[in-house]
Amino acid sequence: MSTAVPGQALYQWRQWAIQLAKKSNIDLGEVDWFLQGLSQLTGLSLQLGDYQNQPGVLLSVPLRELTERWQRRIDQNVPVQYLVGETPWRNFLLTVTPDVLIPRPETELMIDIAAELVANRPNAKQEHVGNWADLGTGSGAIALGLAYTLPNARVHAVDISDAAVKIARLNAEKHSLAHRITFFQGSWLSPLGHLQGQLTGIVSNPPYIPSQLVLTLQPEVANHEPHLALDGGLDGLSCIRHLISEGATYLQPGGLWLTELMMGQATTVADLLSQQGAYTDVTIHQDLSGIDRFVSARKAL
Repeated sequence: MSTAVPGQALYQWRQWAIQLAKKSNIDLGEVDWFLQGLSQLTGLSLQLGDYQNQPGVLLSVPLRELTERWQRRIDQNVPVQYLVGETPWRNFLLTVTPDVLIPRPETELMIDIAAELVANRPNAKQEHVGNWADLGTGSGAIALGLAYTLPNARVHAVDISDAAVKIARLNAEKHSLAHRITFFQGSWLSPLGHLQGQLTGIVSNPPYIPSQLVLTLQPEVANHEPHLALDGGLDGLSCIRHLISEGATYLQPGGLWLTELMMGQATTVADLLSQQGAYTDVTIHQDLSGIDRFVSARKAL
């Protein structure tokens, strides 16, 4: 239920929130992101302050709850995305909760990489209508990106967390893509046994942080995002090794294998793919910062 708050009161609230952010070394832009997510105000209006004279600005929560949520951002380092309940990603506004990892901007590149690798193939038309798997789907970001970019493909989204699958399905429904994506609760490829040797592409942003580093991450991540989506085992590559091994069974000849990883892992993952013996065209891709962030390969013909 929406609540109307006098513009002047909200203006004063924003000044208070900015001062708290400054003291806590929080990016001041988060204040306006927070307010935009919980009101009908635009970023420009917030910057100009032209809402001050409005008799009532609609908020999706009472002003008291707005204050309580922002205090949690300050005192507990709760990510603003969880406080608002959504985050922008590519052309989507995704619902996010502490049950799912907050999708990062760099992960958006995976969709572009997949689309480019498909476009450059002689059988591009076949890959556009094939079966694609998003493993460890979380919020469903990658699954939605694939379904939107490859409009004739069938996407299969898998996550071990039932709570995450529910969020991903909600996001697919919200963006009218639920009819294009089938959701499964289970471990990696195990729910897709009926598609062994038939997958056109496997795309995944799996856990890749070494176990001993998880608790050293910034508190917003270490204390609030699901460790199930972060912890990649002793060297961070446990899940990736599994996906390399199982991918060889599930991909059709020429099928695409694509994963995200952390800085410093790309060469090792590329070597693992080459040593496995079932892959060819192993390629390292950089993110927008020039970091080796993704590795792709093709199932050998």
